[in-house]
Amino acid sequence: MYLKDRASGDLVEVLDLQALFDPFRDRVPGRFHAGEELQEPADFAKAALVFPSGEPLPRCWTDPDYPRK
Repeated sequence: MYLKDRASGDLVEVLDLQALFDPFRDRVPGRFHAGEELQEPADFAKAALVFPSGEPLPRCWTDPDYPRK
């Protein structure tokens, strides 16, 4: 799955979808897709990622207390 880095606007390939869907994890492994060279994997904060359309991630992926609030 590809998401967009909020600050740079570059696409990020998420390498572990289970980590993305887990609300108890605030970081996900991924790699930037910019330029011609394959980038090294890195950890990305979920708060810094949005869908390519600009929409935020669903609260159930980021808030461990959802829907109890």
